Amino acid sequence: MNAEARLGGGVTLLLFVLIFLPLLAVLVNVLFPGVFFGKPHFGGFGLLGEIFHRPLWRKSLLNSTVLALGAASLGTVMGGALATVRARWQFASARLLDLTAWVLLIAPSFMIAQGWVLFASRDGLVNEWLGWSWVPAFIFQPAGLVFVMALSKFPLAYLAILAATEWNVNQFGQAARLNGARPWTVWRTIELPLSRPSYLAGWTLVFMDTIGDFGLPAALATVYKFPTLTYSIYSAIYQSPVRFDMAGVLAFYLVVLLVLAMGLLMFSIRRSRFDFLNARAVKTVKIKPRSTWLLNIVVGCFLLLCLGIPIGTSAVVSLMKTAGGGLTWDNLTFASYRELFAGAAGDHELLGYLAGLSHSLTIAAFAAVFSMLIGFAAAYVLSFTESRFRSALQLFSIVSLAVPGVVLGIGYIFIWNQRWLEPVGLHLYGTPSLLVIAGIAGAIPYAVRVQLGAFGNLSGTMLKAAAIQGAGLFDRMRHIVLPIVRQSLLLATLASFGTSIFDLALASMLKPANYSLMPLVIDRAFEFSRYGYATAATVVSCGAVVLIIVIAQAAGRRLLGIGDRSGTRRKDR
Repeated sequence: MNAEARLGGGVTLLLFVLIFLPLLAVLVNVLFPGVFFGKPHFGGFGLLGEIFHRPLWRKSLLNSTVLALGAASLGTVMGGALATVRARWQFASARLLDLTAWVLLIAPSFMIAQGWVLFASRDGLVNEWLGWSWVPAFIFQPAGLVFVMALSKFPLAYLAILAATEWNVNQFGQAARLNGARPWTVWRTIELPLSRPSYLAGWTLVFMDTIGDFGLPAALATVYKFPTLTYSIYSAIYQSPVRFDMAGVLAFYLVVLLVLAMGLLMFSIRRSRFDFLNARAVKTVKIKPRSTWLLNIVVGCFLLLCLGIPIGTSAVVSLMKTAGGGLTWDNLTFASYRELFAGAAGDHELLGYLAGLSHSLTIAAFAAVFSMLIGFAAAYVLSFTESRFRSALQLFSIVSLAVPGVVLGIGYIFIWNQRWLEPVGLHLYGTPSLLVIAGIAGAIPYAVRVQLGAFGNLSGTMLKAAAIQGAGLFDRMRHIVLPIVRQSLLLATLASFGTSIFDLALASMLKPANYSLMPLVIDRAFEFSRYGYATAATVVSCGAVVLIIVIAQAAGRRLLGIGDRSGTRRKDR
């Protein structure tokens, strides 16, 4: 077996253990309950049908499906409309729209949801300050939750559809207009059908991200009863007695829904037609609309709604003595921040925030570095080798995009909580090491995708020439590929770090006893109605992570010589 085959086999095995094996364990536990606890027996398929007879199970499935379908449809409409406007017109708030989309894409959903709860609950800011009782009545019901979820998930559809508008073929629309078609007719009959695959891809991405979301149900649990598959799985693990049968069945149906969505996405990609991009295709040229001021106002109000309300509410509440006291000088205080940095939350139920932040940063740092290395190897195998493991590696990398944190968490409990692992030192459940491994698994999809984009711009001719000259696999990776894609390695590391540190689902399910983690400190403080403490922790955490990423990016670019033209000239000489 040559070096490329060994690399492909090793990376595939890693992804199998980290991602596919936990998923497989969850599915096996449905048919063979007790198999991971020394009492294997075939339970048959009857347990799967129990979801239609047990009220909580049935309600969880129904709520998740309705929420995902509604958020996917409304989010795609929002994203499609904004992408069309962004692609066609030039206006001042366009860059702010792009920035907001990326912030919402990276921001943890439980923090966004907590901001909405503080704003829209019956004792929230909008009801206490303005007396708008209709806002709580609207938000805390299924249609309102769909609306909130669509506001936070629309960037997935927006970015997918916007990418498809880079090129266009104007003669189709011009021919229609010459025959008397109005702009709406041209868009409906020509432009929309040509961009249908991107709309379908955006819809499926929003659907998958919504149905696997854990943050919104966790935040809502304090004020509104709305069981979903993800939160019911978590509850089944942490109730007494533990209901592994319930968790397994709900996880099975969650996976089924995700598989159906992935199948729809693959179908849309295969049915996509690109032959309309002929020699007459040109880059989309933005024009300045007549009523630019009106467009800026509309986009600005939308951005205030989707990002300003949740983030602004958290920032305001963190500075207030009581949320109902109004925004007055007498009600403003830094007490929550002082309590935050005092090292304890002032409540025996809460562990110190600083310790939790330190633990979360350390785990995220290890996960980011290792996921970047694994992503680099995986992207190399997929881009430049003919390894027989490429198909399996491609499958695992795609599956990793759809596996929710709660499914990954319960799978890790099944696998790493085995007595026979103790003699060999691999009984990792209840240790920080498992959190690092879970963080790596959760970050790998981002690390692989970021690096695949950079590898796609690299020609394999140089690698073949180096191989002919006798350069080994690792020499080619180190001396040719690494210097060219070093910026993508930095971006992959930072992206993995940002996504790992706020993972509430994995932190909730895998945390060791008496071990503090930043997302859990925030969630627990929110659960105990310590809103000032929770929001102050949210503000400080987000600020700290952004600062670390900015400093790490600047330091990384300096150390790696990215953008150093003088250094390049010296090397050329």
